Amino acid sequence: MNISELEEAVVEFINRPNYKPVKPRVIAKQLGLDEHAAGQLKQAVKSLVKAGRIAYGQNHLLQPVAAAAEQLNSEPARSGKQSRAEFSAQRVTGVFRRMSAGYGFVRPTGAAKSDRSGDIFVAANHAQDAASGDIVLVALSRKRDIRRPNPEGEIVEILERDTHQFVGTYFEAAGNGYVQVDGTLFSRPVYVGDPGAKNAQPDDKVVFEMVRFPSHFQDGEGVITEVLGAKGAPGVDTLSIIREFNLPGDFPEAALDAARQQAEEFNESVHGRLDLTGETIITIDPIDARDFDDAVSVERLENGYWRLGVHIADVSHFVRHKSALDQEAYERATSVYLPDRVIPMLPEIVSNNLASLQPDKVRYTKTCFMEFSPEGIRTGVDLHNSAICSKRRFTYEEVDSYLADREEWHGKLKPEVHSLLGRMHELAMLLRGRRFGRGALELTMKEVKVDLDKHGRVIGAHVVQNTESHQIIEDFMLAANEAVADSLEAAGVPFLRRVHANPDPRKLHALTEFIAELGFQTGSLENRFELQKLLGSIHGRPEEHAVNYAVLRSLQRAVYSPEEEGHYALASECYCHFTSPIRRYPDLTIHRLVAALIAKQKSPGDMGALVTAGEHCSEREQRAEAAERELTKLKLLLYMSSHIGEQMEAVVTGVEEFGLFVQGTKLPAEGLVHVTTLADDYYRFDRRSHTLTGNRSGNAYRLGDMVRVEVARVDIDRRELDFRIVQKTGRRPPPPKLSRGKAKHLRGLKASGKKQKKKHSHRGNGKNKRRR
Repeated sequence: MNISELEEAVVEFINRPNYKPVKPRVIAKQLGLDEHAAGQLKQAVKSLVKAGRIAYGQNHLLQPVAAAAEQLNSEPARSGKQSRAEFSAQRVTGVFRRMSAGYGFVRPTGAAKSDRSGDIFVAANHAQDAASGDIVLVALSRKRDIRRPNPEGEIVEILERDTHQFVGTYFEAAGNGYVQVDGTLFSRPVYVGDPGAKNAQPDDKVVFEMVRFPSHFQDGEGVITEVLGAKGAPGVDTLSIIREFNLPGDFPEAALDAARQQAEEFNESVHGRLDLTGETIITIDPIDARDFDDAVSVERLENGYWRLGVHIADVSHFVRHKSALDQEAYERATSVYLPDRVIPMLPEIVSNNLASLQPDKVRYTKTCFMEFSPEGIRTGVDLHNSAICSKRRFTYEEVDSYLADREEWHGKLKPEVHSLLGRMHELAMLLRGRRFGRGALELTMKEVKVDLDKHGRVIGAHVVQNTESHQIIEDFMLAANEAVADSLEAAGVPFLRRVHANPDPRKLHALTEFIAELGFQTGSLENRFELQKLLGSIHGRPEEHAVNYAVLRSLQRAVYSPEEEGHYALASECYCHFTSPIRRYPDLTIHRLVAALIAKQKSPGDMGALVTAGEHCSEREQRAEAAERELTKLKLLLYMSSHIGEQMEAVVTGVEEFGLFVQGTKLPAEGLVHVTTLADDYYRFDRRSHTLTGNRSGNAYRLGDMVRVEVARVDIDRRELDFRIVQKTGRRPPPPKLSRGKAKHLRGLKASGKKQKKKHSHRGNGKNKRRR
């Protein structure tokens, strides 16, 4: 029984009419599970609770969601868990996620994954020792803070721990061994027994199992399970993140055997497939890409129409449904791209060979042919099982060079390849224009990539540029994803969509006010075209980063779900992921449905299984992204630790009561300038204008100000970087300050695209220039 079948069996068992609430181990016994399946039951229950399909009731007994909610909302406060008077007896279960400052949010059981408006805010002093991912019981507050739209609550019980495994630095004191956990989740060290357990030495990075979690009444206790190596040694930082986020390790032998068998059976025969091996088809990928899962062809037809071919590696041919290889791919759900390595979803035999669209090799693909009118309107879609032979592998840098000087590339390329690149650029820009014409949004968030030497040591970092070569591939892949989704919807096939729900109007209203306080004239940002106009107007300005981040926080998170919610940012009513089955499991599920559609076979539509798969894949994707961000941050901190006292140009990216967040302009490391280090004056925080202003001098810091900073402190274990401001640079006047009447009028504008005719003059001293 695989994990998906086990989840369905649990749901069916709990929802029986005569079901009496019991604990998971009783369900395992009632279902007659063997030892291996019983071990998987805990993970299945956790996944189902997070998905909102079952719930915990009193005493950790499993119940149907409706019954648990009724019980929890009506029961009195538990003995020994008395809440203060401001907290009610109304209880809610949900999944907790902790922020770095200690506070967090609880997603109520059963809430839509893409909707965060109902998340319960939990202050740091009301969060107990809960960690991100824990399933908790929350007592809701009787009061509401008008400054915060979310309900508030207090964690009264931790029902299910997400993990007991943690990573930290080992040290010894008073004849005992301790571990200081990485990050800020646990402030006090955890006792791990006698010195030298597992041969750990002081300052080693270790993995330990928490036996007793720390609380207000007692310290934590754990046991070391693995020694990763000396703190700061090459590769130890990567191993620490891998263990901290519980990322997968080596593939099980059964999955490797299945991959080897596929390699033995593959003979590059095109029998039964549309033979495209003679067509001019190319790939465009990053210079350091290891797998190539998408290829492109473009023709201009005699009637002036376009024929775009997007050819995607046919991973479903090699990864058979419910095989050992498929089960492992589902469990991983995504490849993880760390700065110095890739943890693939599929064994390299498949991802880097059999399914990789390497030049001059026959490879199996799923092809989506799309026909577009001269104006860029899609007029037809054809789906095929196909075989291609890529004529050339391009890097993004090569295509950018071609676009900059096409004549220079005449002698480097075959005529058919040279003309193909020209057609690709023309069609992509046409499709891109139409996409933005319908209101698609493009957030410009910095993607930081660390630069490593041949030994894996950090020698710097840079921001990845989104050039026209990237845009060509991006728009072709978006077109194919949308075309495949429309085809499946037209056939009445339930499928795993990529959904991005509409934002909460309250958050967009608050965003409108925030943007107005920064001095930008805009209509109501509840109108997507006003939002699009804003993002375009701040491109390249000092405020770009802050505005893009504020917009991002106002939007929902994109997730996988069978629900027909559409994709807000892409302005698409129907969208899925089809173009990366080597690295994303949802794409693989789409390929299987496309295969059935091509064969005119009826596809089973199990909505419950799709909901579970969507939740699982979304969670794995978010875990991978968090691990990638954390390791990039950690490597930058290791690099900065050897540059204490050095100065650099930076921009203010955030302003809070406790200080300024700044990011280097050349080396994109972000850190904090604590308000106590601003020694020239006493600074007060203005929440409305997001400024810190000196009482005596009137000197102020705002979003976008350019400053010269010095690296003051690096704490690798807590993952903190502190700067000290040396001087302000590039002084500039502040954005225009709107009068109260004009600001009110601005917020009241309807989504009609109206503009204000003039700005009010500003007052006060000149402020510093800033960038994104």
